[in-house]
This record gives sequence, structure tokens and C-alpha cells, in this order.
Amino acid sequence: MSQAISTKPPSGMRDFLAADVVRRRHVLSVVQRVYESFGFVPLETPTIENLSTLLGKYGPEGDQLLYRILHRRDKLQRALGGESVTELDLSDEGLRYDLTVPLARVVANYRDLPAYYKRYAIQPVWRADRPAKGRFREFYQCDVDITGTKSLVADAEVCGAVALVLRELGFADFSIHVNHRELLRALVASAGIPPEQEGLALIVLDKLDKVGPDGVKKELAEKGIALAESEAMLRTLEDARQPGALERFASSDGPFAHGARELRELLAAAANGPAAAHLVFDPTLARGLSYYTGPIFEISCAGLAGSMGGGGRYDNLIGMFMKQQVPAVGFSLGLERVLLVMEERGMFGALGIGPQVLLCRFADVPPAAAIALATQLRAQGLRVEVFADAPALGKQLGYASTIGAPFAAILGTNELAAGTVGLKNLVTGEQVTIPVGEVAARVLANG
Repeated sequence: MSQAISTKPPSGMRDFLAADVVRRRHVLSVVQRVYESFGFVPLETPTIENLSTLLGKYGPEGDQLLYRILHRRDKLQRALGGESVTELDLSDEGLRYDLTVPLARVVANYRDLPAYYKRYAIQPVWRADRPAKGRFREFYQCDVDITGTKSLVADAEVCGAVALVLRELGFADFSIHVNHRELLRALVASAGIPPEQEGLALIVLDKLDKVGPDGVKKELAEKGIALAESEAMLRTLEDARQPGALERFASSDGPFAHGARELRELLAAAANGPAAAHLVFDPTLARGLSYYTGPIFEISCAGLAGSMGGGGRYDNLIGMFMKQQVPAVGFSLGLERVLLVMEERGMFGALGIGPQVLLCRFADVPPAAAIALATQLRAQGLRVEVFADAPALGKQLGYASTIGAPFAAILGTNELAAGTVGLKNLVTGEQVTIPVGEVAARVLANG
């Protein structure tokens, strides 16, 4: 008995119908315009990367979420027996997990890029993660990165670009939490956690806002970190959350000093930019990816569990692909989370979707005449759909209402001969006969 064919997409992946696509395009048009206004240039990389490119860059948990590609090779039927022999072998390729590691590969591969390379990328990525609200296995990232400089002006610029995108989309109640990887390393070391367990400790600490202190202690214990050490780390963290802690760390000579000073420099550089009102020091911010080396960022929005995006400085990543170190910093905006919040808050205005005019005709009007009229109206800047058949006019107008067209253009033989058209406003019910050249002005004035 044959297995039933599912009509649903795989778990964690989605179909996008017209309204979804239009909203996505609206957001992406703002992202692209703002990113380019900051001088970033576009880059697109392949969906598939070599596993040697991907593995070892994200830490143990990230590597486990990579999609590895399974190649299938069917051999010819055996000469005897007739059975088909299929060999399965694991490839050395996988789907990209983010857009940062592919960028590092590109910088290493193309030596004629500008010394200070400012690129943006808007592409899908894949993670074998557990789907949840706002979290999918296939999703788009909108990245901005600057390579070739250690200046914290670059950090301020990527934060500013992302902040301006959110502001132009209508967000006001968002924060960009900032921390520094060196502060986190000092935090772990001061608790007595050995360096070889630092990465594990930071991955768990990154979950603090989700699982709470008890959850952090429990998971650290499962990873072999003693209760006394995890409690010491959480106590130091609580001290770092007190008002004035960043200034206190920066003025000291202790292990927290360098990271704190760089954060103060970042905040000063961003003081007159679009991110200034949104930057907040957050010593609990960890971000689990292991390639971060300096300041790290994450967007928090009121009423949203989880982040709308994040990033940070990764001065050693590109050096994994070439013989020299190339400093870099980037910020990734998560399209799906942005769309989720905008839809829940009703932040989308009227977006053009579907035809503005349905062109209806009587049965004695030849199809070629209807298509010619539609071509004229489209040249005037209107979105026009031609009703393919010529049933009773009431049926055609009913279809116009079904698809949400605000106007119907009605073409009969008299109108055809006079160069006019009957234009019916399907919202008010008003109908007028006007010259074809006046249709667009009438539609746009009422749209």
C-alpha cells in the first residue's frame, strides 16, 4: 500500500503566500536601502559549503546543528538477479549555517577585495534546530560586516546600520545589548573554571535568560563544572550588573579592564549615531558562537522572548583560512523574528498586493481587445488582471471582490468603439464611463 503524500512542508520550513511575500519584500527593501546608505556592497555565496569550511567555527553545539549533505549514487542493475544496488556515502559538504563563515572564506579567496571590505548579505541559512515560535530550520539572515580594521568605529557602524533599519521599520522599543568576550573570559577565569571548559561555560551562560540561574548551574554540572565554580561565576556576574560597574572595571587594572575600556570606546564612537539611544551594557550577554573575540551585540525587543539579531567582533576567524589575521566585525538581523513582531503589532501598512483593476469584458468583445486595453493600463502604472473568460458580468465582479481588487474596468463594444471604459469602484459601488487615458489617475486618486 503506497504511503500518503503529505501536502505540508517539512517541520521548521514554510510556504510563503502572496501576503507573506509582499511583507518580506517590504522589510528586505528597507534593509537593503539602509545597508547601502552606509556604504555596504552586496555579496551572495553558495547554499552549499565544504564541511572543512564550516566545521570547527561555531563550537560543539553549532557543529551539531549543521546539515550535512548525503550523496546518493545508484549503480546499474546487477547482471544476475536484477536487483538495484544503491550506495550511500557521506559527502564533505553541508548547508551554510550562517553568512559569516562564508564571508571569511571569500575574503581569504579573493585577494583583490578592498582592504576595508564592507559587505552586506541577505540570504537563507539552515540549522537542524528544534522549531519553535519565531525559530525555523530555514530562515533568512540580513548581515552587515566590515573586515580589515580593528577600529571600534566599525563596530559602531554595524550597530548603527541595524538600528536604523529597525527604526525605519517602525520599531522604537528595542535595545542593542553589548558585552565583551574578554569580560566573559575574565568572568569564567575568576570563578576558577579552567580554560579548556571556557567555551562550554559561555554556551551555557548564553542561556541564562531562558533557563535562569538554577538551570545554568544544573547544565554546568552536567558538563563537569563544579557547583562552587558556577555559583562563583554567577555572583561575579551579579556584581557586574550593578550600576557603574562598567566604569569601575574600566578604571581598574584587573582582568576586566581591557574589555570594559573597549566597550566604553564603542559607546563613545556610537554616541551620535542611530544606535546611540539603544545601546545597553549587559554583562549577562554571552552569545554561544565560539569565533567571537571582542565586543558582542544582541537585539532585545519588548514583549519578544529571544533575540531579533546579534553579532560581534571576530578577529581570528578569517585567519583560519589564510596565513594572516584579518580583523572583522559584523551584525546579523533575523528576518523571521522581525516579521513576527511586526505582524503581531500590526506594523504593516497598506502594501500593494494583487491587481488594482480587474478587466472584465462582455462576450462580444474579442479577447485581443481586452489584452490591448490591459496593456495600455499597465503602461499607466497600474496592476491589471484580465478575467480570462467572459461569463455574466456579475460573476466577474464577484471574482474581483474575492481577490480584493478595488476597481473593475468593464469593456463592452460601445466602450471599445469610443476609446472609453466603464470603471466601477468596488468599495463605494460608484461606476463612471471615462476615457482610457484617465483610468490611472482615477484609480490612484482613490487608492
